[in-house]
Amino acid sequence: MNSILRHSLNGLALAFAIVLACGPCASALAGETSAKAAEADEKAFMEQNKPAMDAMMRDMDVKPTGDVDRDFTAMMIPHHQGAIDMARIYLRYGRDKQLRRLCQNIIVAQEREIKLMRSIAGDSHPSATTPAPSVSAPRSMQPGMKMN
Repeated sequence: MNSILRHSLNGLALAFAIVLACGPCASALAGETSAKAAEADEKAFMEQNKPAMDAMMRDMDVKPTGDVDRDFTAMMIPHHQGAIDMARIYLRYGRDKQLRRLCQNIIVAQEREIKLMRSIAGDSHPSATTPAPSVSAPRSMQPGMKMN
């Protein structure tokens, strides 16, 4: 074997040995970083989801008026707003493409249904227009931006 070929093969063997030695370390480090990020996202998701759930449950607890139509919309509007708020929070942290699309559809459908219920009942229930204090539209749902 000529010396250039032998030198190239030795260099290739060394590079291969380095990749084999460092591959598991790099993979473990990436996995650890990814797990920490997922844990942080889960914590933030739960911290933001709880006030949205609490607001929904509080606002659905209405005193009966004797008017079934009004009582129904008074309970359903905050229920729908809660679904919108939770979907928006999911869009900030969730990664599953199908669930993200579902949440986008929930937002559109529930907002439309809230408007319909308000127009039928002549309702101006505040939860129909005001998201929970900790909830704002994620970047993907702000005006002028395309849905993912």
